[in-house]
Amino acid sequence: MKGIVFDFDGLILDTETVWYDSFREAFRQLHLDLPLEDFASYVGTHGADFDRYLKERIGNEELLMAVKRTAKELHREKIQKLDAREGVRTYLEEAKALDMKIGLASSSDRAWVRGFLGQLQLLSFFDAIKTADDVARVKPDPELYLQTIEALQLTPGEAIAFEDSAPGAKAATTAGLHCVIVPNPVTGHLLFERYDLRLTSMAERPLSEIVRELERKASERPRGLI
Repeated sequence: MKGIVFDFDGLILDTETVWYDSFREAFRQLHLDLPLEDFASYVGTHGADFDRYLKERIGNEELLMAVKRTAKELHREKIQKLDAREGVRTYLEEAKALDMKIGLASSSDRAWVRGFLGQLQLLSFFDAIKTADDVARVKPDPELYLQTIEALQLTPGEAIAFEDSAPGAKAATTAGLHCVIVPNPVTGHLLFERYDLRLTSMAERPLSEIVRELERKASERPRGLI
């Protein structure tokens, strides 16, 4: 293994739980509920999909815009209190110590990702960053991962993807990367179809141990199987 590729939202910074809490509060002002399973099903996909859901639930265009404004204001307040998820910084530091290349593949836009990475003082760790600005199709399409791997000058089999969402894991495995899922409170109950390992947090096991286990699994895999 020569590299790791991180997702951003929900994995490095748990913006997804904050978005859920913010939209749920905005819904309650209209005496509506926002089921966690409904919200979670849109995590890791294009924002337009969730917009269609909101329109179906609320209907009235004026109320819809009001809900989105309220949620955005609440999110802005809550997000300032967040730090990186447990173990993220340690994994990045360990990857550097292991001389591994580090990439990021996010369906969010570049300004959002780089802005928060800067605030968290994590930006300098990354050798390549690919976002929605760089591709025609975001996750679950594999294009983000394929571009990131190319920028890192690695083959997919030489890299480990870390993901928190089912669409993200599908994108990574379709691209041919090994995949470790680290779900957050929003995505934890979703069905993940394909992955190699599951962690509750990156503090659970050292990166070096993850690398050794995935290398062992790869060496034991029969030829011709993906």
